[in-house]
Amino acid sequence: MPTKPLDRLMFVQGGLCFFCKQPLPKTEASVEHLLASANGGSNSDENCVACCKAVNRLLGSMSLKEKFQVVLNQKGQFKCPNGVGSKVAIPAKAPVATKPDSDKFAAVVANLKQRGNSKPRTLKTLKSTIVSLYPSGLPETELSAIVQQLQSSGKITVAVNKVTYAL
Repeated sequence: MPTKPLDRLMFVQGGLCFFCKQPLPKTEASVEHLLASANGGSNSDENCVACCKAVNRLLGSMSLKEKFQVVLNQKGQFKCPNGVGSKVAIPAKAPVATKPDSDKFAAVVANLKQRGNSKPRTLKTLKSTIVSLYPSGLPETELSAIVQQLQSSGKITVAVNKVTYAL
């Protein structure tokens, strides 16, 4: 039996991501604490799963309740933010997820509503659109948090990088 936590988890999970059940290359794998370490979670195998770095980045130090909400909002098949089957660059070091500024979130939602039928249809274009609203810059962690909040609030659904809206 492998001795490193990530190796053990990958072995037990059959080399698949815990959340989306897609093949998980070791170079893209990371250990996600179901109850975040920042919230008192242990490093035991009962509290840890192997998933892609994109999911780990998305879930960050969310509470267990928030993580359940993200999973439940997927309404069936978990849609990996890594865009399974597409080429998405994963930074070597995953930033910690932050809570988006509620004013910025509201401004993004208002902007998307204004766009009518010309809303961005891909995740990449959506992110570019959000960044363009803030000429002074928007940190990647805040951008990710806004996109995650759009998903968890049910305003958007992302399936293999295609975005659909329920605004």
